[in-house]
Amino acid sequence: MDPSEATTLTGPESIGKVVTRFPPEPNGFLHLGHSKAIAIDFGFARFHGGDCNLRFDDTNPSAEEERYFVAIEEVISWLGFKPTKITYSSDNFDRLYELAEDLISRDGAYVYHCSKNEIIDQRGGGKGAHARYACPHRNHPIEESLAEFRAMRDGKYEPQQATLHTEDKKGIHYRTGDKWKIYPTYDFTHCLVDSIEGVTYSLCTTELGVYRPMQREFGRLNLAGTILSKRKISALISGGHVHDWDDPRLYTLITLRRRGVPPGAILSFVNELGVTKATTTIEIKRFEQCIRRYLETSVPRLMLILDPIPVVIENLPDDFLEMIELPFSKEPEFGVHTVPFTKTIYIDRFDFREEASKDFFRLTPGTSVGLLKVPSPITATSFDKDPASGLVIRVHATYERPEDGSKFKKPKTPIKALVRVYNPLFTSDNPDSHPNSFLSVVNPNSEEVFRNAIIETGLKEIAQKAPWPRRKSEKDVVLNEATPESVRFQGMRVGYFCLDRDTSEENVILNRITSLKEDPKKV
Repeated sequence: MDPSEATTLTGPESIGKVVTRFPPEPNGFLHLGHSKAIAIDFGFARFHGGDCNLRFDDTNPSAEEERYFVAIEEVISWLGFKPTKITYSSDNFDRLYELAEDLISRDGAYVYHCSKNEIIDQRGGGKGAHARYACPHRNHPIEESLAEFRAMRDGKYEPQQATLHTEDKKGIHYRTGDKWKIYPTYDFTHCLVDSIEGVTYSLCTTELGVYRPMQREFGRLNLAGTILSKRKISALISGGHVHDWDDPRLYTLITLRRRGVPPGAILSFVNELGVTKATTTIEIKRFEQCIRRYLETSVPRLMLILDPIPVVIENLPDDFLEMIELPFSKEPEFGVHTVPFTKTIYIDRFDFREEASKDFFRLTPGTSVGLLKVPSPITATSFDKDPASGLVIRVHATYERPEDGSKFKKPKTPIKALVRVYNPLFTSDNPDSHPNSFLSVVNPNSEEVFRNAIIETGLKEIAQKAPWPRRKSEKDVVLNEATPESVRFQGMRVGYFCLDRDTSEENVILNRITSLKEDPKKV
């Protein structure tokens, strides 16, 4: 789906130019749930011919890092959106401080020194255990609150010792350095900077409340069966359950990108969900179904074998070669390519059994099977096994070929590849609710690695024609080349795959994007 088709909302025509913003906190990597907000904020502005800014709400220096700023910009561009401008809440710290002092002077705010437990007690002790009562600092003179607020600014208090719609945090800010000893809270900053920047529509998730400028709310997007919390992902990394923040088993946007999920599939998924105020929790399988539908007619098809065993056709000469023409897709515009049919071919291990049975219609000794687009069938005659492992290492077969006396050329050999197949990271549909912690239900088989896989030589051709699907946002702006994860294809009968960014000329590495939806009628 083109970004211009992203979910839209309508608003009154009385407002002039529509101005929205996407305001992430740069304290972590964005996840799939954020794609909904990105599509709504940018899509709404685009639909109404307006502007959408990317504003970093950078009010918490202890959690912010340069890599988060960079990653957020990159992933928005990858999704196909371009901010009208990029702004920072920290650019307005001086103005926000002036507004805080003005609020105190109007007797609209005061400095308090209550602990977290004291605040809970003032609000009824939790679940209405007793009547609410006022904070003891509430009626302090205005001059006293102003003096204490200025003391906070000058660093007199330790963090959390004093508060006024701001947080008394200490730390070196990524952009302002050590100028400030206090920082505004997200709630205080959010609405005021919207007004300062001329935002006409605040499109927010429901927990933020209503304020000016005009606000339109939508529910959060959550994903069942996985973890999106930054703290918990960090625990998965430190515990060795996943490799790093960009491990394709996670559901941050940078991991989905590395896994090969097209940005258009993500936007299509969000658009399919629509916009309501209710929090939406979606099963992973529904997201994967959306990816399959998107990829089915938009990427080429290649033959990929995860666990290959050779089949030696004994009645063909060693130099036999017959070039077989195969289409890249059911769609004619994808074109065709040729693959070599030689004395030795390869099949997947699950396509061979040592003994025939009524429920198995693939290759067994004494049975014949057809090969894709090959004129005649082959018949298995015998097989060899590894004495140590007991696994079949070679199958012998015969082929009925017509004699045409043609000469042979040296065939192209299949490409060796390392293939990573990703399964669910957790064995529970709701890992957060497990009594023994989410770490106790981590799936030990969430990553399968096939080190001896092979893929046909057509991979080189589709890599040259990438990205698949065709999308400008997936080209490296410096090199004007398709990024590795945009080299996508369907491995026939296996799943959808892409090149991993660590692929080199010598080592091809593939990541499975998602499995194929098998037809239950097929054997």
